[in-house]
Amino acid sequence: MTRRRGKLDLDPVTVRKARSLARKAGRPIVKIAQQHTTVSVERATLRLAGLGGADAEGTPWVNRLLDAVRADVGLEHGAALPVWDALVRGEAEDLVTLAQKASAGSVRFRLPEGRDAQRARTASSRSVGAGIKQVDRRRVERERLIKRHGDAPRTPWIYLIVATGDIYEDIPQAQAAAREGADVIAVIRSTGQSLLDFVPEGATREGFAGTYATQENFRLMRAALDESSKELGRYVRLTNYASGLCMPEIAALAGLERLDMMLNDSMYGILFRDINPIRTFVDQRFSRQVHARAGIIINTGEDNYLTTADAVEAAHTVTTSQLLNEYFAKEAGLEDWQLGLGHAFEIDPAVPESFRLELAHALLARELFPNAPLKWMPPTRHMTGDVFRGYLLDGFFNLVGAMTGQGILLVGMMTEAVVTPWLSDRDLALQNVRYVQDATGGLHEDFHPAPDGLIATRARQVLGETIDLLDRIAAEGLLDAIADGTFGLMRRPADAGKGLEGVAKKADGYFNPATEILEAR
Repeated sequence: MTRRRGKLDLDPVTVRKARSLARKAGRPIVKIAQQHTTVSVERATLRLAGLGGADAEGTPWVNRLLDAVRADVGLEHGAALPVWDALVRGEAEDLVTLAQKASAGSVRFRLPEGRDAQRARTASSRSVGAGIKQVDRRRVERERLIKRHGDAPRTPWIYLIVATGDIYEDIPQAQAAAREGADVIAVIRSTGQSLLDFVPEGATREGFAGTYATQENFRLMRAALDESSKELGRYVRLTNYASGLCMPEIAALAGLERLDMMLNDSMYGILFRDINPIRTFVDQRFSRQVHARAGIIINTGEDNYLTTADAVEAAHTVTTSQLLNEYFAKEAGLEDWQLGLGHAFEIDPAVPESFRLELAHALLARELFPNAPLKWMPPTRHMTGDVFRGYLLDGFFNLVGAMTGQGILLVGMMTEAVVTPWLSDRDLALQNVRYVQDATGGLHEDFHPAPDGLIATRARQVLGETIDLLDRIAAEGLLDAIADGTFGLMRRPADAGKGLEGVAKKADGYFNPATEILEAR
């Protein structure tokens, strides 16, 4: 009798082929990322060196300083050499003062050569290295607190969103959610922040359908959840969003302030925010290198494809993107336990056998990525405003999560797409999750679909379609596939999109101390 290979009996040769094709499709993108830099990568480097704050108009000093450097010497050599050359020459005693003088036009930057270049290289490596050491300390601090307080009592971790727009209102809601059983608190960003080419400064109280991602807001929420961790006897994780035009900077701030998870997808900004593909791939590689160093779990955004494309017809595009995200993440240094690959419960409930199809897709993800803490997303597209039907759909979603051993379960709301959830909505949603988890226990251990039944057959079909798509992408190029609308039906050409002007091809002699340190792993 032949031993079954997992619950779906996936052919290991087929699985290896899928990963091989993902590598083949992804390698040219990595090469492009290695050949380019962006304004956000350079600003993230300055932030790791300790530059923060903003001018009277709210423009961050990292933006002011980089704009001045770029105006004088361009971006293609990086910011480190001209900035630290100016400091070594005595133009200013620190980065903030240098940024202030540069903003006023009283400093001119140059590309140093010879001994001057070496002095600037050494000084910048020392300053940026100190910031990365702080990221290292925050990672050790997380590990120590988990050991002291204990971890979440079970998986999947219960992931709940709070976002009033006011960080000081978010904090008590987050703490209340933790008391009701949430293991992970996610603070959604204010609408449109992903399209800002700067990171706002300070604590904010005026977000729109979300709260601005800032270093101070990170610090305040992390401190509040540390209090809750101590109170509850389990470490409560904090999530935000490292995506959009400031992906590298927000990743750096997350590492410095000990966030635990970050939304960080390789293609989300391209597809759903029309950010230039080259800008996105360069930024996501640097941001993932920071996340790898910080011990942060990334969450990817494949669930979003199913809000614009049919969840049955496009199921293979989710699996394709998961495999690409895995390749890009591991190339940047992330480990399996840091890969919160996304997928979602989005099949139209009117489709016959919809629950079994959802089981097939969720179990396929679980079997393909057995060591990754998959992020399972609730129904949104087919929520109608009927809260009773919505509550039932969320219960089915929770049941699939329990049956297929997902790692991170985002709590579904029966008022999804109708109103911003009230605390009472969140409480009922948490009751739904807790009931399913308590009632099912270790059901995933007992659940084994029939070898030739609908679930296993459907999973193998999706994997086969995934290989066909990856084969085409590997032959034609991922950038062309994105331009053709392969993912989420969005057409995004590589020579267009927001943020393109912030990309520069690296010149000979380009230097970035953060990249050198992060890649020396």
